[in-house]
Amino acid sequence: MKAAFYTKETIRSIGMQNRELTDFGIGDTVVVTQSIKEAGKERLQAFEGDVIAIHKKGASSTFIVRKIGAHSIGVERIFPFFSPLIKEIKVLGKGDVRRAKLYYLRKRVGKAAQVKKLVETKASIAKRKEAQAKTVVAASE
Repeated sequence: MKAAFYTKETIRSIGMQNRELTDFGIGDTVVVTQSIKEAGKERLQAFEGDVIAIHKKGASSTFIVRKIGAHSIGVERIFPFFSPLIKEIKVLGKGDVRRAKLYYLRKRVGKAAQVKKLVETKASIAKRKEAQAKTVVAASE
């Protein structure tokens, strides 16, 4: 049976936990830390790259991270949101994009394959925090 037919309540009763991951979006540069078991040992491995797609399908939600590896070869990994192997997601920078999916980056080479980064100033950070404070106050009323 597919996970799309489950409700949130049944997923939680089965054992799916509500993941409190950092909020990130398309075009953001992230570091995904994943637990890997090899030869009886467990270690953490980090994968750093740009988020090129997010698929929201309930319990089977995934996101795709793309990085440029050795010899300018693109490497993509698909991570499930609710995987117990993902230990941490850290956002390094916000991307300035106008698309929901950045698949066009696969065809680009060099600097053209990079996502333009959003530069945050003190004023923009203060404005964002003020907007968050207003939403918190509105939600509590």
